[in-house]
Amino acid sequence: QVQLVESGGGLVQAGGSLRLSCAASGSQMSRRTMGWYRQGPGKQRELVASIFSGGSTNYADSVKGRFTISRDNAKNTVSLQMNSLKPEDTAVYYCAASRAYSTVFAYWGQGTQVTVSS
Repeated sequence: QVQLVESGGGLVQAGGSLRLSCAASGSQMSRRTMGWYRQGPGKQRELVASIFSGGSTNYADSVKGRFTISRDNAKNTVSLQMNSLKPEDTAVYYCAASRAYSTVFAYWGQGTQVTVSS
């Protein structure tokens, strides 16, 4: 079983920065794809960024150049550095993990709220 706990959300002005962290517990965490999803008001949940076990990353077009995902396999943590935040980044952000040796997300955390004021 995998458990994911997010932290670091909050209220920030447009143009500001936030860093989200996800503490993960479970077996073979280093062999899992990790990611961050978000769901804004009235919107569907979308994949924001993902990082594969080998370290390669993918980003949604809307956050490329502004967000950076990273992982520390020794600490079983995944982070999302968010810069140049915009009001449209306002959402609940969820940490996600795949099954071991998979790229399909199967586990999600409870989420952390990010609010960007204009």
